[in-house]
Amino acid sequence: MEGIRGKTVVVTGAGSGIGRASAQRFAAEGANVVVSDIDEQAGHESAATIKDAGGDALFVPVDVADTASVEHMIDVAVETYGSLDFAHNNAGILTDFAETTNITEGQWDRILAINLKGVWTCMKAELPVMTEQGHGAIVNTASEAGLVGMGGLSSYSAGKHGVVGLTKSVALEYASRDVRVNAIAPGPTKTNIQSGLIGGDLRSMSLRQRLGAGVRLLQTVIRTIRAEYDTSAIRDVPMDRIADPEEMAGVVAFLCSPDASYITGHTLPVDGGQSAD
Repeated sequence: MEGIRGKTVVVTGAGSGIGRASAQRFAAEGANVVVSDIDEQAGHESAATIKDAGGDALFVPVDVADTASVEHMIDVAVETYGSLDFAHNNAGILTDFAETTNITEGQWDRILAINLKGVWTCMKAELPVMTEQGHGAIVNTASEAGLVGMGGLSSYSAGKHGVVGLTKSVALEYASRDVRVNAIAPGPTKTNIQSGLIGGDLRSMSLRQRLGAGVRLLQTVIRTIRAEYDTSAIRDVPMDRIADPEEMAGVVAFLCSPDASYITGHTLPVDGGQSAD
């Protein structure tokens, strides 16, 4: 893909799933990749896979809900590589399935802080750099849950709808400054299950707390797997399969490339035809 080699990209949530695939794809296209994740072990592993394949990658830990942490990430990217050409704001979590009245205030605040505020904090740090350069492209990860309602996922859906709206608004603000802002809306994708446990420090927990955390995570996995095949929660995929993370990564790279030079403010469903139903 033309126009990516030698450029610099920041990818959040790059320790696994779509983020890792995105970081690897940009590296394969010749970009300098800043791999960011709150999970330092996973982030270092992603950076190592890129380096082992001959690419250029740097890991920077980040908590996207914390402004200072995000600003540090961007500062390191620019200081190391001299520019910030692309950004994939991908970090996000998936909470337990629950009806709206059963969601606690803490759960609501946490998912919005990461899934929505986190996208805002990243763009707030990225946009001044791109504006000063006179160019840039940003891709945010929304979700099919940002395009339709999903019972049992109201907080997640609200956050992802917010990402779609935020993407459109920022795209309008920066369209005349040669900074493009788009989003992808992935359908069911083969990724690690994200939960409120991600980012927790298990080493600081007692044995009982660790066991409880493991049980809750297993319950979340089971509920999520069931939901993926329950048409009351997620509609059937017309292409009759779940996507690979690499398929999302290819779309992200395209949206950052010159091939998408006249696309901004768009949320592209990458869902095997679900949104066409």
